[in-house]
Amino acid sequence: MTHTPTEPELPAEETPELRAAQADAQAIANDVVARVLARAGTARADGGTVHTAADGDQLELEERTALRRVAGLSTELEDVTEVEYRQLRLERVVLVGLFSGGEHAARDAEISLRELAALAETAGSQVLDGLLQRRQKPDPGTYLGSGKAVELAQVVLATGADTVIVDSELAPSQRRALEDVVKVKVVDRTALILDIFAQHAKSREGKAQVELAQLEYLLPRLRGWGESMSRQAGGQVGGAGAGMGSRGPGETKIELDRRRIRDRMAKLRREIVAMKPARETKRLSRKRNAIPAVAIAGYTNAGKSSLLNSLTGAGVLVQNALFATLDPTVRRTKTEDGRVYTFTDTVGFVRHLPHQLVEAFRSTLEEVGDADILLHVVDASHPDPEGQIAAVREVLSEVPAFDKVHEIVVLNKADIADPTVVGRIQRRERHTAVVSAHSGEGIAELRARIAAELPRPGVHVDLVVPYDRGDLVHRVHEHGDIELTEHVAAGTHLRGRVDEQLATELRQVAVAH
Repeated sequence: MTHTPTEPELPAEETPELRAAQADAQAIANDVVARVLARAGTARADGGTVHTAADGDQLELEERTALRRVAGLSTELEDVTEVEYRQLRLERVVLVGLFSGGEHAARDAEISLRELAALAETAGSQVLDGLLQRRQKPDPGTYLGSGKAVELAQVVLATGADTVIVDSELAPSQRRALEDVVKVKVVDRTALILDIFAQHAKSREGKAQVELAQLEYLLPRLRGWGESMSRQAGGQVGGAGAGMGSRGPGETKIELDRRRIRDRMAKLRREIVAMKPARETKRLSRKRNAIPAVAIAGYTNAGKSSLLNSLTGAGVLVQNALFATLDPTVRRTKTEDGRVYTFTDTVGFVRHLPHQLVEAFRSTLEEVGDADILLHVVDASHPDPEGQIAAVREVLSEVPAFDKVHEIVVLNKADIADPTVVGRIQRRERHTAVVSAHSGEGIAELRARIAAELPRPGVHVDLVVPYDRGDLVHRVHEHGDIELTEHVAAGTHLRGRVDEQLATELRQVAVAH
């Protein structure tokens, strides 16, 4: 039977005056959300993403925007106990957060709530209102406390929201208790980020990593009610003493679900491990050929993909949304003097990034530890760029050999940033570069700086390579640092610096001159 969604019936006590008040509250909430996003330093306030010629055709963006959510399909729960088994679909949401302490804590909580609003927009929802409560620590029952939970239920009713998003990770019991009070679906920050990752993952490995993180999050949050909690006897079921098959508990539905999830998680881990050799083979190939690597990391929506496009013309997706691109992109490019090196664009970071995602994407983050230079991209126009830097470094500190990588803090969006903020960060950080991937400001200087700081070959050679070994001459031009090239009777005379392996091969074929 097909069920046609209908508009929920209005409460009997609702009057035209109440409807007018709700419409006014909706208009005010929309204005507040617009100002919140504008003050958050995102380009959403100017109407969307503005592309430049360096961004390419952006075909993936057309594909992504071709699928839109349909408004007006209510997700209000008739039976809140069914929330665990429903697909996450966010439409009209109210945001909730807590803070403890003074003015500084309130400012940090407000910035975090603005970021949550941007996350909710990226997931395809409409933000109606946002609430912040000052509380020393979350209530173990309803997170907000019983009184504030009732107030939240009134706000949900007045705005017509169908989902509440909490700016924290909720314990399963807290989410159940809060849902029982507000009577709509409650989603925490972790579930929201996982939903965005699930929407935007493209590669086979990325999809497997996201699904593994989702299952790790879901496993401790399964619950059952009524028949799904009953013991199931097998075989000849009857009353007490009914014989074989009736003794002992069978597997409950929730136990069956947990077993299936664990089996699926084990399979995904095996698949991810099986994908690792292919990635390592490519990485070892670059090492064997002595190709230097530059990794791009940073906070989500800081402009990593735009910077990659500006530096290499990669044409990867650029969108003014959090976690718009998840799959790492590797591009080859050359310095002005012809040396080849690679750029790797990694996954973005965010405050309170779910630990499930950090574990699932650990293999992707290893690209940072293997890089020769790390471009740490920061949105210099953001209200709290130092907080972004700290959040990224907190995650990267878990990557092996991260402390040995040369880090350059790239202050992006300099065309709209406050110069005093840029100067403050430059005084705090040892190695900085100020650029604007959108306008092109500082890109040439950054490219020259990367070329100057890339590792150079360590073995000096001065020899003649016979003409029939042009392949070695090509490798010297591609990977070496050449001081002299001239053609003599015996072959090509080369003088410069190369890596140790190439130097050995050159000496084996060199001829006298």
